[in-house]
Amino acid sequence: MATAEIAVALPTLVLITAIALWGLAAASVQLTCTDAARTGARAAARGESLAAVRELVVKAVPQGATVKVSRDEATVEVDVSVPVKPPAAAGLPALTVHAHATAATEPGVPPDAP
Repeated sequence: MATAEIAVALPTLVLITAIALWGLAAASVQLTCTDAARTGARAAARGESLAAVRELVVKAVPQGATVKVSRDEATVEVDVSVPVKPPAAAGLPALTVHAHATAATEPGVPPDAP
């Protein structure tokens, strides 16, 4: 009798464990993206070229991430989005993790600095 109960409950426990691990992976990706966005915003605020900042951020985030960097006279904004795929057996759609960082542009840095 106990074997039959375990046989019924085991797939559910495996699925719950897989979804919990997916949640931990999503949290880890969120932290990585936030750190990369903050680092990119600081670099762009100092006057680094936007192409170099984008490259710096892309190296720090998982593959498949979308990175947007913009700078005007007052602020720098860096947006990072990346999908986190669920476990195959869950049948759920991918989560999209998004991170945004803003920094004040240093005095003397033009908005279109190379």
